[in-house]
Amino acid sequence: MKYINEIEKRRTFAIISHPDAGKTTLTEKFLLFGGAIQTAGAVKSNKIKKHAASDFMDIERQRGISVATSVMSFEYKGTLINLLDTPGHKDFAEDTYRTLTAVDSVILVVDSVNGVEEQTRRLMEVCRMRDTPVIVFINKMDRDGKNRFDLLEEIEKELNISLHPLTWPINSGKEFKGVYNLNDKNLLLFTPNTKATDADLLEMDDLNTPLLDEKIGEKDAAILREDIELIDGVYGQLNVEDYLAGKVAPVFFGSAVNNFGVREMLDNFIRIAPIPRARPTTVREIKPTEDKFSGFIFKIHANLDPKHRDRIAFLRVCSGKFERNKYYKHIRLDKDVRFSNPYTFLARDKDVIEEAYPGDVVGLFDTGNFKIGDTLTEGEKFYFTGIPSFSPEIFKEVINKDPMKTKQLEKGLMQLTDEGVAQLFTQFGGNKKIIGCVGELQFEVIQYRLLQEYGASCEFRAQPYYKACWLTSKDPKKVDDFAKFKSNNIATDKDGYTVYLAQSEWFLNTERTNNPDIEFHFTSEIHKDH
Repeated sequence: MKYINEIEKRRTFAIISHPDAGKTTLTEKFLLFGGAIQTAGAVKSNKIKKHAASDFMDIERQRGISVATSVMSFEYKGTLINLLDTPGHKDFAEDTYRTLTAVDSVILVVDSVNGVEEQTRRLMEVCRMRDTPVIVFINKMDRDGKNRFDLLEEIEKELNISLHPLTWPINSGKEFKGVYNLNDKNLLLFTPNTKATDADLLEMDDLNTPLLDEKIGEKDAAILREDIELIDGVYGQLNVEDYLAGKVAPVFFGSAVNNFGVREMLDNFIRIAPIPRARPTTVREIKPTEDKFSGFIFKIHANLDPKHRDRIAFLRVCSGKFERNKYYKHIRLDKDVRFSNPYTFLARDKDVIEEAYPGDVVGLFDTGNFKIGDTLTEGEKFYFTGIPSFSPEIFKEVINKDPMKTKQLEKGLMQLTDEGVAQLFTQFGGNKKIIGCVGELQFEVIQYRLLQEYGASCEFRAQPYYKACWLTSKDPKKVDDFAKFKSNNIATDKDGYTVYLAQSEWFLNTERTNNPDIEFHFTSEIHKDH
């Protein structure tokens, strides 16, 4: 229990949402409260496109979407907050799912105008699998959206979670007047296009005060009193244990772009959100309070700094204390590694650190030693489990448009696919390279980055494959024979494992029936356990 004070100070969470629900804006407001950035990049006029602190790559700035999860650390009221931003776009869901393995809780942003959207559902399913505690922020209350009660009902039904409002809105759209804080019994008044200040905060012993009628008008005051009476009757006090078990999600209303209702959520977040939690491994559960260091890599990002060909592996510390220049065991490679310049992140700014504690995310310079899911310990052999990898759904052959840049293209493909956004398969002795992705947008990003970062230009040619299957058998000769027989549909992945590229579900089922001694797997995870 040496580091209990450090552990109790930390909160590590991710913000998840459907694209355009306001996640990047909310991230920015958190950083403002933490004093991590001085000015918000609120885009008031389209002429000044200041980019948000958490969007790294040019393509993100051009398209206004986050495609790479970034990590930001800041301090707020004596609490050290590690915030992991996640891509909202569905083609990058894989990156988001992996990030969710590295956090202890989640803030889900829902757009009050559009309600629950497809991506929100998929992300919540992942939170469900792990019983991750969730807080819901209903954003864009200053726009004409759905009725507040209908919205709660929709979220409960669609996401299969019980909600518990901790703030409550007064109207919405042009009539939006503010939020009432049920926990602190005060009212925050909203004025469009201005930041909320302490002057806008009204402390009230109870809602029957005439001050309420004076500030928001008799009609709205009457509705608010009625709403709050109903909410108190239905919900009562929040049971924090139910929230921590992932059964109940506290709800806050606001407008991130106006920085409204955000602080109320942040204050409650540091009060109730979980400190770093225990993690499952192949051997036993690892508790954060253990003396010995352990951690895992959940993300790899190439070229954070375009001037340098660097890759950064993001490590989540799970137990003990991580120290600079100390040797740790890289379990998969079975070798000792040490790091002279470990970083913490404030969006683009990196600071070298001497030590890190459970809950912290550390950036490690990587020359190609790391893969997603790699575990570092002080010698004990185990892997952290539950880090998903997916079978690609779209396959395209890489066509090199500039033979003079073949080396750059190969290096770029290796490094970018190491980041886990795509998988690389080679056929016919390495002459034909095929990239497999979960979504179309990833091909665009890969093509753009190959050109910008490696000077290699390529185009993609669609391939008629339906699924990639990793093959294993108790009798390795069976796999070899199958591969010879089906050579047109056989490729190897980056680690040299044999992969069968099935043209359709029918072909896949036929081969499974015809080859009972061969197992067909949809992820490459299986090789970790062998």
